[in-house]
Amino acid sequence: MTDKTIPRLGILLLDTAFPRVPGDIGNAASWPFPVAYEVVSGATPEAIVANDPRKLLAQFVSAGKKLVAQGCTGITTTCGFLSLLQDDLKSALGVPVATSALMQIASINALLPPGQRTGVVTISAQSLTAAHLLAAGAPADTPLIGTDTGSFSASILNNLPELDTQAAAQEIRRAALTLCADHPELGALVLECTNMPPYAAAVARATGLPVYSIHSFLCWFHAGLAPPTFGAPFPRVTGPGLEKKIANQP
Repeated sequence: MTDKTIPRLGILLLDTAFPRVPGDIGNAASWPFPVAYEVVSGATPEAIVANDPRKLLAQFVSAGKKLVAQGCTGITTTCGFLSLLQDDLKSALGVPVATSALMQIASINALLPPGQRTGVVTISAQSLTAAHLLAAGAPADTPLIGTDTGSFSASILNNLPELDTQAAAQEIRRAALTLCADHPELGALVLECTNMPPYAAAVARATGLPVYSIHSFLCWFHAGLAPPTFGAPFPRVTGPGLEKKIANQP
């Protein structure tokens, strides 16, 4: 195995049965780089979203250590609600950890013009609390909306073996449009759920806003774990007078 094929990004996968379509964090074809997966036994969507995921911290740490032992130099998870484990996981694993797409909110807010802020589309608005946002470094009053009553949330949270992707696209797009109508100050959106990236482009087209997800977050994260080489070893590059200028510098 060459260095280029060693997965640097390790993904802690929830214990799921629902389909992992292209774009989903759990589909290896979603990534332009190699990744490694480790299933966290007992970490069902219901256990993480509807209950306190900190009860499963030991299982996440154990699975994370397996990925680090394989050579992964950065760890992520497959649920945005796991922001609650961010501090504990990075302390226990000793490598950079990016638990949640929600961690992008502070950086995106810093990019937006004055008066604008980021909104969140989540799989469960009734379960996503200020504690989840604060653990991700996001403002507690970040506007959010959920797809709680739709087929998408039902399929994921109930861990069903079937997923209607067309209905999912419509539900997530409709939620985003409603959030934007309720909060005209929004300048960008973050998709909390790691199963929502397949629908990000549809949301961007519908709202006209930049849309960020776990996919955008981890592509950035991985760029630091395995920087591109750009054809190194480096060729000798000179220009008119360049060598003389370099030689004369103190």
